[in-house]
Amino acid sequence: MPTSYRQPTLLVIPSIDIKDGNCVRVVQGIPKLAEANYPNDPVEMAIIWRAENAKCLHVVDFDGAWHGSKKNLKIIENLIKSVVIPIQFGGGLRTYERIRDAFDMGVYRVVLGSAAVNDPDLIQKSVSQFGSQKVLVSLDVLNNRVLIGGRKEQSALSPISLSLNLKVLGITRLVVTDVERNGLMLGPNLDLLTQIAKTSGLKITASGGVSGYEDLTKLQKLQEIGVDSVIIGRALYENKFACQRLWRVAEFGTII
Repeated sequence: MPTSYRQPTLLVIPSIDIKDGNCVRVVQGIPKLAEANYPNDPVEMAIIWRAENAKCLHVVDFDGAWHGSKKNLKIIENLIKSVVIPIQFGGGLRTYERIRDAFDMGVYRVVLGSAAVNDPDLIQKSVSQFGSQKVLVSLDVLNNRVLIGGRKEQSALSPISLSLNLKVLGITRLVVTDVERNGLMLGPNLDLLTQIAKTSGLKITASGGVSGYEDLTKLQKLQEIGVDSVIIGRALYENKFACQRLWRVAEFGTII
């Protein structure tokens, strides 16, 4: 009797975005747009996501990304200590010292952004020092150009050309965000993900636009080309998945 084959499950990674010590949602990743503060602090949110069976968390320090500030690092360190799952962390990691300090703090994996455009030597050094499994690059894409500087500046590079450059530097995984869809739950940009995955041959973590279960089933079909995980923010915070309603009743006695 032939053995049945079950396709691996898409890894869902909850996002915790931090600004001024609070969990926030920044629509389209642009600083000037309104922020929606969520009721839980980052440490509490990490504990909730772990209770809801998260296997990994994606943490972004917007103060670090926008201003190079370190004011959230103690909170992030406490967050890391509060759960026993890997934390991937990005935001303001533009020097080797900041990257090293992140690992010393207990971060499992760093997510680099602007350095991919401005300092390719730093990318290569980080991969050489810490390994390709520990260093990811985030491509924040708008109008077929990669944004840098906390998504405030547009580079001259397309996501395809940059992904090929990064592959040469030793990067094996990208986080790909369609900034136009980020925080709006308009569905993931499947065409963008497909183009980058097929052209680069790199593993891809999708980000931006997921609104519910149907979007996950669409992303699941891209696993064969290397899209094997997805970062979700707003849809999880706003309980867009049926299983979350059951978990929240079990945790709090009510739907939140």
